[in-house]
Amino acid sequence: MGMLGCLLCIVGSIIIVLHAPEEMSLTSVQQIWELAIQPAFLSYTASAIAVVLILVLYFAPRYGQTNILVYIGICSLVGSLTVMSVKAIGIAIKLSFEGANQTFYFQTWIFAVVGITCIVVQLNYLNMALDNFNTAVVSPIYYALFTAFTILASAIMFKDYYGQSISSIISALCGFITVLSGTLVLHNTREPDPQSNADSYTPLSPGVSWYIQGNNESRKQKEEDGPPFNLITIMKPDHFK
Repeated sequence: MGMLGCLLCIVGSIIIVLHAPEEMSLTSVQQIWELAIQPAFLSYTASAIAVVLILVLYFAPRYGQTNILVYIGICSLVGSLTVMSVKAIGIAIKLSFEGANQTFYFQTWIFAVVGITCIVVQLNYLNMALDNFNTAVVSPIYYALFTAFTILASAIMFKDYYGQSISSIISALCGFITVLSGTLVLHNTREPDPQSNADSYTPLSPGVSWYIQGNNESRKQKEEDGPPFNLITIMKPDHFK
């Protein structure tokens, strides 16, 4: 089932890539800023931040160590905003090297601050997910959700699917559903993590404690029984066959 889940995620991603629309050409950071402050993308950003805050403040302390989707959901939602910010920074750097300096615009620095903040939050909760769950399960689920939310954010911000044919949009949606199906298969069929035993966290391990206790009891028993004696066992050659 794990292999099937990974296969579904890969097939869904390939379908999405094959039917992805072409990106619009941008010539300045101000154009990206105009796309970022449009009502649709502001609504997505506000919704993503609200869901992240709910996951961080309520679900993470209660279910973060038992449900793998809590930490990965935080990373994926924040990661979609990270990609948009990093894309704006990359375009600003590219245009600056071409001669059109973009460091004079305040939008460039806002994108830089947002990108760095999102990266720090994303890495923090990704490490928490890797500390509590198996890497073989975290990686494909994180990849699938991160890709899905990034495509959604890009479609809202850049309006990539405007003018696309119905067949391309339906194929992309089928790829998206396939990725989500693979994610659900991986999550529902993962092996439960072994529970740590509180008794094992003692100054002495159980083996050492048992050894010391056994020696003390044997010493007391010898003192009660009297002086020690040796028991010699004579084994016949047949015993060695």
